[in-house]
Amino acid sequence: MRKLAVRRSLHLFGFLGLALVGGASGCSCDDANDDDGAGGAGGASSGFPSANGTTGAFMSGSGGATSNGTGSSTGGGLCGTNLTGTIRDFQISHPDFENYNGADPGIVLEDLGSDGKPVYAGQDGNPSTSGKENFDQWYRDVPGVNLSTGFTLSLTNTGGTIFSYDNPEFFPIDDQLFGNEGNNHNFHFTFELHTQFYYSGGESFSFTGDDDLFTFINGKLAIDLGGVHGAESGSIDLDASAAELGLTPGNIYPLDFFFAERHTSESHFRIDTSLTFTDCGQPPE
Repeated sequence: MRKLAVRRSLHLFGFLGLALVGGASGCSCDDANDDDGAGGAGGASSGFPSANGTTGAFMSGSGGATSNGTGSSTGGGLCGTNLTGTIRDFQISHPDFENYNGADPGIVLEDLGSDGKPVYAGQDGNPSTSGKENFDQWYRDVPGVNLSTGFTLSLTNTGGTIFSYDNPEFFPIDDQLFGNEGNNHNFHFTFELHTQFYYSGGESFSFTGDDDLFTFINGKLAIDLGGVHGAESGSIDLDASAAELGLTPGNIYPLDFFFAERHTSESHFRIDTSLTFTDCGQPPE
């Protein structure tokens, strides 16, 4: 199996990080139809290449919109503070929830699927899962099996280049969708996030939480914290793993993030990042 520079440790309130070290302060995305051309408060802009090879604008001021340099602001510039993904709620009766305790790496293949989803690799070797059919429901809308809604992670600057989201009680859908099912929280859900970042060199990415976490960078598995467990940490040094991940400084790459909360009674979720995000994620369809 390909070895990346990944650290995995078990602790209750460990240091988490989505440490994306791009050296930029945050900038929220503006409405794509807003033509006021506002560049936000403070800060000059400098160009960076977009995924299609054109030049976008990098706003170094805090809290400002991004502009494509043509007088209209876009949602494709720096999104360092708000990233939107999809939460899917499951009932406690689902075979992959509440039925196992313990770390369980290797649930997914190292290459992201062509549909942008993790590819199940567990078969009979991963005791926290009950097979491909049920695992494939984690990050797909399945009528009668799950219910979905959008969720936005709002990162805050914690000093220097680091932006963080830290929630030791991550229960974003309490009393929603299928509800708490007799528990004090809604403990059975997944979270899927797709975004892109500008790789300039020197970045790292870390996460601490429970339960499962699969992070793909440029379509390759960079962090694997699979299983039903207490808070664990994983981090990736992008420079050290650049060859394995196919990264070259000066380019934009996808980051695909898949989380699952599968068991009572805790839910930790922390990100620390300095990556320069170039889009705001995707709300549910």
